[in-house]
Amino acid sequence: MKSRGILGNVISWVLAAAFLFVGSAVASRGLDLTPHPDDLTVGEEVLRARALEIVEREEWSQEMGPGFYITGTSIMFNARVTGGERDGQVLLTEHHIDDLWAAREREVVVGDRILIAYNHGLGHYTFVDYIRINYVVILGVVLLVLIVLLGRLKGLNSIIALGFTCLAVFVVLVPGILAGRSIHLTAILVSVYIIIFSLVIVIGPSRKALSAILGCLGGVFVAALLMLFMDIVLNLTGAIDQDSQFLLTLPLAQPLSLGAIVFAGVVIGAVGAIMDVATSIASSLWEVKLAGGGEGGGFAQIFKSGLNIGKDILGTMLNTLILAYIGSSLSLILLITFYSYDTSLLELFNREMISVEILRALVGSFGIFSAVPLTSAICGWLYSGKWDKPSRNRRESYESNW
Repeated sequence: MKSRGILGNVISWVLAAAFLFVGSAVASRGLDLTPHPDDLTVGEEVLRARALEIVEREEWSQEMGPGFYITGTSIMFNARVTGGERDGQVLLTEHHIDDLWAAREREVVVGDRILIAYNHGLGHYTFVDYIRINYVVILGVVLLVLIVLLGRLKGLNSIIALGFTCLAVFVVLVPGILAGRSIHLTAILVSVYIIIFSLVIVIGPSRKALSAILGCLGGVFVAALLMLFMDIVLNLTGAIDQDSQFLLTLPLAQPLSLGAIVFAGVVIGAVGAIMDVATSIASSLWEVKLAGGGEGGGFAQIFKSGLNIGKDILGTMLNTLILAYIGSSLSLILLITFYSYDTSLLELFNREMISVEILRALVGSFGIFSAVPLTSAICGWLYSGKWDKPSRNRRESYESNW
């Protein structure tokens, strides 16, 4: 049985990779992101470096208009290149800081790992940004190791499923949108791919996985239909922030539909929470069946048990979803709170950027709510005794057969 499980995992990985390869080829067909020669600026190679010593530090002030001044600091320092063909070279670099932006950067100090680039106008290298990804990668690796140590094969499968999920977004969804494919259809197909292969890889091919997949698909389709309806009745434009408006300036063959991008973001964002709910119910009911020696009752009993389990899950999962959106939109919430003192709340909450954030949470919550009875009903159908196969080891039989 163990060898059969490993073979099932390998087949799942191969199929996931094959579908991803085909999907990427179809989605990116005709997409050309090569910059036009007129748009290229010579000498903008970004180098990794470490600050060695501060050569000069100057504070300055400049009048921009009657009574309006900006202040800043210019720091000249030597930086040693730490990679590439110029590894080891020491380059004079400038870090220019001013208060045109309310949040000023921290000044470079000796030992900082930074990115620098050559500035033709100034004739020397300038500071680009601090290197941050190294520590993020270390934290990510530690997390992955802990997942494997705790979950063993299940943990490894979870990491592999996460990898396929990220690839689906970055090699299918994103290229498909930029290439002018139907954003609605692409988002739905990517969601279906993520649901099916994530659950099959993590749980393994079984009735439990099938129940979770079908229940999750139902919840996601409810969320997608609701979002399509709300998009019409709310007259959404999709221009909810500066980033979305900047997308309209991209030199693409077909202009992007910002409203469709909002739809894709809401649907993709809801998939994870809905999968959690569907998987929790399917797994719980399966364990109940196994604990009873395989006699889990008929459809009505299993369905009722699923609804009872779902009631407990709903409260915590809705909190998880709402808090996730609050955390990602905390800056917006602070602005709402501040301006609510001298702005009409009616006007404030009817602004599109605020309406869309509230809509994200509500649509995802409806998807979760729909997944509970759907998954419970599917489990009641698939877990009933008529699907069981006789075996000396009943638990092995239940865990390895559809």
